[in-house]
Amino acid sequence: MTHHRYISIIAFSGVLAWIAWVLIILKLSPYESASMALIFFFVTLVMALSCTFTVLGFYFRVWLFRNEIFYKHISIALRQGIFLSLIAVFCLSFQRMKVFTWWSGFLIVAVFVLLEFYFSSKDTETV
Repeated sequence: MTHHRYISIIAFSGVLAWIAWVLIILKLSPYESASMALIFFFVTLVMALSCTFTVLGFYFRVWLFRNEIFYKHISIALRQGIFLSLIAVFCLSFQRMKVFTWWSGFLIVAVFVLLEFYFSSKDTETV
């Protein structure tokens, strides 16, 4: 498969996830089934943000590095999209529990930056 096909599948999945997220916000009441509504809310939000960040990150990498292999950009963009979406969901979860402060947000970002450094160093070792 070409890289355009991979990205179009990810973009289509992102559109479906955003539609599902909006439907969950509009149709599910957190007062009737709080646990199920929250689980569906966060799962669809992670999927939607991951797909969106992946597509945006891939095209940013293609624009930034014009003469490189596109398939490597897809895997890196997917990993970073998942990390960014997890950062957003952890921050939202902490905000929901009313324990979110600027330094807890900084620590969440620092953990994922260190994870990204680890995975990117593993990528350069295999090349």
